[in-house]
Amino acid sequence: QVTLVESGGGSVQAEGSLRLSCVAPGLDTWQYCWGWFRQVLGKSREFVARLERDGSVTYAGSVQGRFVLSRDSAQRIMPVQMMTLQMNSLKPEDTAAYYCAAAPRNGDSPACAWNIWGRGTRVNVSS
Repeated sequence: QVTLVESGGGSVQAEGSLRLSCVAPGLDTWQYCWGWFRQVLGKSREFVARLERDGSVTYAGSVQGRFVLSRDSAQRIMPVQMMTLQMNSLKPEDTAAYYCAAAPRNGDSPACAWNIWGRGTRVNVSS
């Protein structure tokens, strides 16, 4: 069973930067979708970014150009995989709980039924 552990987060003023990390022991990046979501209290969890199988990244429009998602290693299988979400030019509307997420891939389908979640880490951006 894959486990996900987030770190980073905190409080920052608008236009500042923060970095989030997600550690996933034993995660096979070919077999699993892997990405970030965020949730504002009282609202639905929303997609932020995900790593694609070919190593590219898909971003939500609201963070495109400001957030950068990267993986610690290009190797498919590592004892411990880590990915980092570098968040720049933060806005108050980026304030949320951020969750690392994973899901077993369904063959070659690009769709991911996200069902594995970390505990989340808080990001607070003040104006």
